[in-house]
Amino acid sequence: MTLTQLEIFSRVAQFQGFTSAATRLGISQSAVSHAIRSLEQELGVELFRRHQAQVELTDIGQQLLARARAMLGLAATLEQEAADARGMKRGTLRIGSFGPTSSIRLLPPILAQYRAQYPGIEVHIDEGPDRQVLQWLEERRIDLGFVVLPQERFDSFPLVQDQLLALVPAGHPLAGEPQLSLEQLCQDPFVLTEAGSAELVSRLFIGAGLVPNIRYRCSQLLSTLETVARGDALSIVAQLSLPQGADPRYTSRPLVPAVQRKIGVAVLDRRQSSPATLAFIDLAQGLCSQAKPSILR
Repeated sequence: MTLTQLEIFSRVAQFQGFTSAATRLGISQSAVSHAIRSLEQELGVELFRRHQAQVELTDIGQQLLARARAMLGLAATLEQEAADARGMKRGTLRIGSFGPTSSIRLLPPILAQYRAQYPGIEVHIDEGPDRQVLQWLEERRIDLGFVVLPQERFDSFPLVQDQLLALVPAGHPLAGEPQLSLEQLCQDPFVLTEAGSAELVSRLFIGAGLVPNIRYRCSQLLSTLETVARGDALSIVAQLSLPQGADPRYTSRPLVPAVQRKIGVAVLDRRQSSPATLAFIDLAQGLCSQAKPSILR
């Protein structure tokens, strides 16, 4: 059994196909098939069920996948620690990011300084909803992820704090109010954005004993903004997720009572994190601490 076999096994499971995994790994499909077949013969179990172009994990395959990813994570940490001894001249860092808050506001300035300090570290970024970033962390697909805090099951590090805002069309009667309550947002159609604050927003309404009239669910913030701009619905979004340029078609108003949202980065286990990961966390915390006024504009 080799780490290469485990990496191929992990990729086939991730992309649910030999061809997709081969493309991502930059090798031939026959090489992927051979690696999986050899691994299955060595372990004496069937890892995948084949269904034409797609494959799915068997029960034992699902169980072994978690072990394989743990072994790959430890191997990556060993490589990073060796790279640290050489001055971190080489290595890989896998980052999970969600929505405009982390992908547009936070990550770019952090990444610019990180690459300047550690040009030999190869950085991979995967974007998805916040809950998917948490899943990637648990599955060891990424080394660290931007998350909404708190996250009890991970080691987390706070970066910035912003607030949730009510978003209403410019011509709506509520647009003239200085601040809005959750109850006021329950009278009209509501659009729930699932890019980064869906769970927090849902918990707010549940905690207040209110049921919003959810007519739309959007996976992308831009779709949510456009839905509000057309006058089709109201919404609640995070301040940091809003575009920096004003759009005259909608307006934002503070919630009453105010609702804060904390953003940070998280790792599965700090003790097993690579030097490249820990260096990114230290840089991110330092940069956000110094640049909070400009980030929150």
